[in-house]
Amino acid sequence: MAGTGIGRTYSIKEVAALVGLPPSTLRYYEDVSVIPAIARDPSSGHRIYTEGDLELLTWVACLSASGMSIADMREYVRSGLGAERDVAEFISLLQQQDARLQEEAQIIELRREFLRTKIAYWRAMKSGDAPEAERLDMRARELAERLKSWSPRS
Repeated sequence: MAGTGIGRTYSIKEVAALVGLPPSTLRYYEDVSVIPAIARDPSSGHRIYTEGDLELLTWVACLSASGMSIADMREYVRSGLGAERDVAEFISLLQQQDARLQEEAQIIELRREFLRTKIAYWRAMKSGDAPEAERLDMRARELAERLKSWSPRS
């Protein structure tokens, strides 16, 4: 899209291709205030994205890819829009997300261990190794209990 005195501008389709988010997600992020309202073309009403919008959406796409919640993305963007950026807030939000991802990784590893144990159990059953199957069945039950009792942080 041609510039209008504010530098290069982009259509929603162009921005979607550049940041790797579908147009529906870009509109959603605006609707839920993850990003500020995007300027509109006065004649068509279509969104007109600036270089600054593109830069912001690139960061938001990265935050989204990290699994960060909408509320945390909104807070991260809010912290960075003022003249004085709240670096401590950036660090805190990113550390919190890192902790959530670490916990998710632990849950996934526990699930994988359960599955590997069940595979070994069925292999033992197939080969007729009843003592090994019984041991593996007990282990699978322990893992299942751990999975049921896991209470991730909110």
